[in-house]
Amino acid sequence: MHTDALAQLTAFEHHLRDERQLSPHTLGNYRRDLLGVTRFCDEQGLSHWQQLHPQQVRNYAARVHRQGLSGRSIQRKLSALRSFCRYLIRQKVLDHNPAQDIRAPRTPHKLPHSLDVDRIQRLLDSRPDDWLSQRDLAIMELMYSSGLRLAELVNLDLQQFDLRQGEARVLGKGRKTRIVPVGRKACEVLARWLTTRALHCAEGESALFINRSGTRLSARSVQQRMRRWALRHGLDSRLHPHALRHSFATHMLESSGDLRAVQELLGHANLATTQVYTHLDFQHLAEVYDQAHPRARKSGKNT
Repeated sequence: MHTDALAQLTAFEHHLRDERQLSPHTLGNYRRDLLGVTRFCDEQGLSHWQQLHPQQVRNYAARVHRQGLSGRSIQRKLSALRSFCRYLIRQKVLDHNPAQDIRAPRTPHKLPHSLDVDRIQRLLDSRPDDWLSQRDLAIMELMYSSGLRLAELVNLDLQQFDLRQGEARVLGKGRKTRIVPVGRKACEVLARWLTTRALHCAEGESALFINRSGTRLSARSVQQRMRRWALRHGLDSRLHPHALRHSFATHMLESSGDLRAVQELLGHANLATTQVYTHLDFQHLAEVYDQAHPRARKSGKNT
């Protein structure tokens, strides 16, 4: 594309970083998605964004779909393009949004992977055998106790955690802060971790969870350590940090039935996001019904 078009893309990235204050991870997603559109435009001989029309956007979505990309991933790419085009309209570069009415193909909705209460107990009742395992146990207790996202967990600082009050102040998506309760058992494990942390922490480090070098623990390290824990304790090897968040939400909803409260605890902006757990709960109830109800059980004989 023309250098002016590429400069407009760079200016949009600066807008996202400086004015909307998006995280580096989200910025990286925007960059990758829009560079993909840029490559498509080059192949189509387009040099300016004014030359991009709705049919070409449809062709782009169809191409990446044929390449095997899921509907959700295509929708994310189209969302990035819509945001960029809205920015160009405000900058008076475009007078319409060519991606406005383009939608990705639908894909089946995948329910979150969660652990039942027995498997959670088996995981969290384990005894740590070194200080890193003690840290891992504190991480898992906190994620299950409070339903934290992985990014929220690794970004927690000491001053955001109040052991006496049993609560944590979390910076969630969209840089929104929420206060989450921390359960008694999690507080006990975290209290022991704080004592151990002081022995291994690098000078001046504010992170609640640190790595072997005494500095802030990365999200990738949490994922790797949880896989090791799962294999060690005979759990599903697909265990990932969000499984604990999903388990928290599922078990809270099963016990309370209060969808709004679970929404607040999870930090969901939209109640529809939380409602996926009602589908998960219904799936469990349907399985119980099929097994228990005399008129639901399938007969072994042909009738």
